[in-house]
Amino acid sequence: MVEHAASVIVKAPVHQVYELFTHFNDFPKFMSFVKEVTYYDDQRSHWVVQALRQYEWDAVNVDWIADKQIGWRSTRGLENTGKVKFRPLGPERTAVNVYIQYKPPTGSLGRLGERLGINEYFDTLLQQDLNNFARMVEEAPANALDPMSSHYLFHKDSAITRKIITSKQQLAMDHDPMMDPQALANRQKIINQEREKQQQQQTAMQEAYRQKRTREQQILRERQVMLEQAAIRRRQEQVAREEAIHQSEAQALHLNPRSRYATWARGLGDRDGTRTRVPDATRLTMSARRPPHTSITAPPIPPTEP
Repeated sequence: MVEHAASVIVKAPVHQVYELFTHFNDFPKFMSFVKEVTYYDDQRSHWVVQALRQYEWDAVNVDWIADKQIGWRSTRGLENTGKVKFRPLGPERTAVNVYIQYKPPTGSLGRLGERLGINEYFDTLLQQDLNNFARMVEEAPANALDPMSSHYLFHKDSAITRKIITSKQQLAMDHDPMMDPQALANRQKIINQEREKQQQQQTAMQEAYRQKRTREQQILRERQVMLEQAAIRRRQEQVAREEAIHQSEAQALHLNPRSRYATWARGLGDRDGTRTRVPDATRLTMSARRPPHTSITAPPIPPTEP
């Protein structure tokens, strides 16, 4: 037996994920390699898959536990068994793990499959379609339990869009009331309305963000203006303080006579300031205080007596 496994985390509650996965007949609407899943009854189904070549089998449900796991076992065709487990990771996140075992065909078909790398190829297909399932669930409305409500049905890689489904699958869908042209038109109308609503919400969010940014920028500009005005006021106050100090000093000099005379004297220069007190200040330094030169006259010689 060859074993395959794949896993994915779905952003939805475990009950919703479980219910949507059990719609086997909708698999060709969003999976790429499942060409047919039709029901015999509520326990038995017929499967057709395309993985390098076409494989078919009948299966019966086994080991089903609500919201926890589902399983199957083939009764005819390709011998295989499988199990899918669902594990909640929180109120809005679910881990899905798929385990499949099958017995490869014997003979030339088996050898051809081995040469073509069917095992690795099937691993890739299984993971891709499990990812498609996750996206299908995430693009369905909240709490939706029918895949037909999901926007991700009939995407470009689905088996239906690629027109590789079997005639039996097509016949089953033709008898499905939800695949009626009017039902499909109503579905598309709802999808368009939801997309328009989402677009409006996105536009409103973008406008709210733009207005928020505009308000923030305006607040920054107002704050900058306030800072500049405060700086101007500080400079004006500094100038006013300096002017007041200057005027105070000038007034103090005006009221003090000694200070006033000293200032006046310094303004005239040293010689002018000292002229009154030292009249001979203009004379040379060495002779400034020398008494004036006077001629010395010899005393008269007394007359000689006869």
